[in-house]
Amino acid sequence: MQRKLEIPGKTKPYVMAHRGNRVQCPENTLTAFQQAFKDGADILETDLHLSKDGQFICIHDGTLDRTTDRTGRIEDLTATEIKQASAFNHMPGFEKERVPLLNETTAILPEDVALALELKSDRFLEEDICRRLVGALKDAGVLERTIVLSFSMSRILTVRKTAADMPIGLITMKKIVPPPQVDMVGPFFPILWLNPFYLHTAHDRGLLVCPLDPVPEARLKHYLRIGCDAIITDNSAVTCQAVEDLLPVLHPEKGK
Repeated sequence: MQRKLEIPGKTKPYVMAHRGNRVQCPENTLTAFQQAFKDGADILETDLHLSKDGQFICIHDGTLDRTTDRTGRIEDLTATEIKQASAFNHMPGFEKERVPLLNETTAILPEDVALALELKSDRFLEEDICRRLVGALKDAGVLERTIVLSFSMSRILTVRKTAADMPIGLITMKKIVPPPQVDMVGPFFPILWLNPFYLHTAHDRGLLVCPLDPVPEARLKHYLRIGCDAIITDNSAVTCQAVEDLLPVLHPEKGK
């Protein structure tokens, strides 16, 4: 039976912290993740690459260049070499931050917070790599509350081959009809206006919908009104508070 991403005790829409709270802290750092937990985020979203020595690395880009004080491709560097970089992302006061490994991230994940992993590398087209990922999540005790996401259908379907009940989600900039073979879809937010039946179709197919809109406040009332299942955000503090304020007004039965 296919497992769905459900968070016991939490009310939809779930707030998904995009790379942690990346407004107040450097993105994809343990401090950004911990801030998102304090803010009340329901799901932590982070990105995954593989290092030269096969470690799962939580970083968005394929290089260190943009967010750290060093350069180089993640796939050409060992985890030890990556750890030498400051992941401060040019934010004063965060110079001691380091690029986290997946096991460091799962170690601090609260029991009531789910994990969304965006697969950024074509290494996730390798079944052995996907099996290792699933094994690492199982060993960390977070497999049951993890979903894997990607702009690449092939990557998430490869994970599905190795773990038949793993929830998978497709992020898309242009597909105006939700695909039936996934569990969650992240359409670029204008798609919801181009196709007014998008959400209805997705829900008929049993899919969760999380609009791709990491600065959602201007459209948040609409997302709540039509029944989006999750809201992604760069600033989990602002979005969590806004959802808490608006949800009881728009949907009294769902007030957080």
